[in-house]
Amino acid sequence: MYELKTIGLFCLTAVAEIAGCYLPYLWLKQGKSAWLLAPAAASLALFAWLLTLHPTAAGRVYAAYGGVYVFVAILWLWLVDGIRPTIWDLLGSAVVLLGMTIIMFSPRNA
Repeated sequence: MYELKTIGLFCLTAVAEIAGCYLPYLWLKQGKSAWLLAPAAASLALFAWLLTLHPTAAGRVYAAYGGVYVFVAILWLWLVDGIRPTIWDLLGSAVVLLGMTIIMFSPRNA
């Protein structure tokens, strides 16, 4: 159960971070409204807060989160940008998720 909560929290965190960066991208690159910066700032604040909810050392959380971020970014590529991931995108995502699993769920003494 701990593992599912951790992965779910990482996924929410990644969506918050990606949305917080995607909205300014829409403003800067696609000429959308500058009003997108307000929800972008809120999304990035949510991202930072979500990272604090993990009960383990911050460095470990940041390192493992990176793997989930890559996976969610590839999903974003597919679901939001409408670009189907390549086999290499999927393989790379699998590799970083394996790294996240090793970092977060390996046995520890302390």
